[in-house]
Amino acid sequence: MVDVDGKRYLRLNKELIINATPQGVEIALLEDKKLVELHHEKADASFAVGDLYLGKVKKLIPGLNAAFVDVGFEKDAFLHYTDLSPYARSLLKFTQQAMNDNSAEGFDFGHFQVEPEIVKTGKINEVLNGKPHILVQILKEPIAAKGPRLSCEISLPGRFVVITPFNDIVAVSRKIHSSEERKRLQKIVEAIKPKNFGVIVRTAAEGKNTAELHEDLTELVATWKTIQTNLKGAVAPAKILSEQTKTTSMLRDLLNEDFNKIVINDRNIYNDTKSYIQRIAPDKIDIVSYYHNGSPIFDQFSVTKQVKAAFGKTVNLPSGAYLILEHTEALHVIDVNSGYKSVSNNQEQNALETNLEAAEEIARQLRLRDLGGIIVVDFIDMKLPDNKRKLMESMESFMRTDRAKHAVLPISKFGLMQITRQRMKPEVTINTQEVCPTCNGTGKISSALILEDEIEKNLSYLINHQHKDLSLTVHPIMHAYLTKGGLFGIGSRQWKWRWKYKQKIRINANTNYHLTEFHFFDKQEDEIKL
Repeated sequence: MVDVDGKRYLRLNKELIINATPQGVEIALLEDKKLVELHHEKADASFAVGDLYLGKVKKLIPGLNAAFVDVGFEKDAFLHYTDLSPYARSLLKFTQQAMNDNSAEGFDFGHFQVEPEIVKTGKINEVLNGKPHILVQILKEPIAAKGPRLSCEISLPGRFVVITPFNDIVAVSRKIHSSEERKRLQKIVEAIKPKNFGVIVRTAAEGKNTAELHEDLTELVATWKTIQTNLKGAVAPAKILSEQTKTTSMLRDLLNEDFNKIVINDRNIYNDTKSYIQRIAPDKIDIVSYYHNGSPIFDQFSVTKQVKAAFGKTVNLPSGAYLILEHTEALHVIDVNSGYKSVSNNQEQNALETNLEAAEEIARQLRLRDLGGIIVVDFIDMKLPDNKRKLMESMESFMRTDRAKHAVLPISKFGLMQITRQRMKPEVTINTQEVCPTCNGTGKISSALILEDEIEKNLSYLINHQHKDLSLTVHPIMHAYLTKGGLFGIGSRQWKWRWKYKQKIRINANTNYHLTEFHFFDKQEDEIKL
């Protein structure tokens, strides 16, 4: 149990499953074995939230009080006046000074003269007149036809603190409730904070000593020095600094005593992750493990199955109730439909129980699909105000673990609940229904006997060309067909091949393969192209 806002909540056992593929890295976050977040980091990822770019102001739009900035994306990025930061003039001055700096060590940021703040009600052309170069941070990734959304409020997050250049503010997370602890952290940070940096103390800093906070702060200041160095001689548009990989950024933000397992199927990512954990939380180093059991890692930990069940238009609930999710340009709509089970003869009580179950799943779906903007939920109608209030409080409780900024509004007189959730990147969409790649929708495929002959023909070819230690990967149904037979598989096709070719042929199953798909792999698990 853990206390939050005076209420007690069960601790969750968190697991991070990391699947490295040639296309990129897939990261699944499980809470009590249930999939709650799914992230995909492309191998050529760019314009991710948190990345810093040197941009060139291309166009000022006084009517919108905004500017379009070239950061290298096919469409110019959007920068609104409200995202300029009060210290925009200082940032412009710093950008130009760093670009033109010829000194070997770079100028001392501690002696940088901060410019006066801009006014909140000012105009964009008053600040960015002359279309200057400016250091910007990606606030939102490109979504649909829109380019990235930018911010000039530069922030560099660490494990325990976040630094913001050009100010001297020290703030402590409101989630740290003890006034004594807040005062202690405030005093420590004020004593170790360098000049011209503001510091926000994160919730994870609770109970940490001066040495730990100082180490985290020193690393972030070094990162800012790297930014300063990378700006020297840079030509816009240019990437100045990348956010950490999705894996390390998630561990930075989420790693706590709830984490009990991190499993990775790539040796390089495993080593990097282990080194990172060794540095930030040495006591958690044993939770990192390398997966090399042959079968796909997502299949092993039931991630694939949960993805197939969770990403359709219809999401079924254990009680028999189900959700319908529809997406429009302006908002997302979720409809809750009752199921076939009844907990009592009381219709109002049945509606409440179903709505509470649906609310928990909806909170999970918002995180899993990363839905942002306006979400409208049509719950089953309830008459009692106490039940409506209970549903709203439960929804707030279920969404408490959601790191995205959100707000839950009370149920309207029409029985609708409105939720707003921060949108920072495109939503995760996975098509769980598709035309069969084997039959192309005809409903007919080649006989398994013919497929068996084709597999054996290719197997014979590979063995005759001196291939050894072969493994064959097929669909689970085909795997059963080839491996089952007699006692200990004696009499199966696999056994017959072993007898015929005088070598063992390993046969693996992969649920991602279509029924007639098969591939051969060598000893190093590299695919053999036929």
